[in-house]
Amino acid sequence: MEFSFTKWQGCGNDFVLVNCFAEKLTDYAALAKRVCDRHYGIGADGLILLLPSTKADFRMRIFNTDGSEAEMCGNGIRCFARCAYEAGLTDKTEFTVETGAGILVPKLILSAGKVVSVQVDMGEPVLEADRIPVAGFGSRRVVSEPIEVLGQRYTMTCVSMGNPHCVVFVDEIGALPIETVGPAFETHACFPRKVNAEFVEVRDRTHLRMRVWERGAAVTLACGTGSCATLTAAVLNGLTERRAEIELDGGRLTVEWADNGHLYMTGPAEQVFAGHFADKEGQA
Repeated sequence: MEFSFTKWQGCGNDFVLVNCFAEKLTDYAALAKRVCDRHYGIGADGLILLLPSTKADFRMRIFNTDGSEAEMCGNGIRCFARCAYEAGLTDKTEFTVETGAGILVPKLILSAGKVVSVQVDMGEPVLEADRIPVAGFGSRRVVSEPIEVLGQRYTMTCVSMGNPHCVVFVDEIGALPIETVGPAFETHACFPRKVNAEFVEVRDRTHLRMRVWERGAAVTLACGTGSCATLTAAVLNGLTERRAEIELDGGRLTVEWADNGHLYMTGPAEQVFAGHFADKEGQA
């Protein structure tokens, strides 16, 4: 299989993006595992496909490094939006994108005719446990509830941004062994569809430091939906204002939970390089 691609990153969360208006791909799950491999492939946190849609201006599909398909990705949709615009597929700076989490609306922010950042209306957070889903809580909210992981007791607040998140506030983020506790949270019995786990230190009421273990991708440098879930959880616990900066391993995002109930995420999206992938007899 041969195709052209572009490589993008948003706060260090990196993606191989393929314009499927021009390229024809098959077996997306197997391809994601191949191209995302950092030693034998291109290397990325996920494979994003830019596709036509019958419901919106475009359709985005994203596959994790293990081949599983994610409903949505906040950093990914910013990269997707800028790619669509700069590839000349649209001249609109605000348009609709069909995702597994519904139709979302990215807005390109320009200065002197160039894209400097992307803001995305991420919609309203889902807080009912059975819709996230989190087992054992019925339809009520999971806010500051106990959970035991690897023999340690934590306090969790759970949110869905179209994909499930478990937010845990900690005293010192640097002391947390995320590589050990992250996978244990992801596969905990409380989460029937697994979960993205965010570990958060509150620096002040407008500044949060977050690290993330992503479902199907392990530790990543950033997570856009996780940043939205983090702010939501912080507000529900009375820890921050409704607008705050989320400091991630790979950069910073600004998230606001607006009066209309929607979350707005703003941050960078940058093309790293473009290339051509040629997979011949199992070798790239």
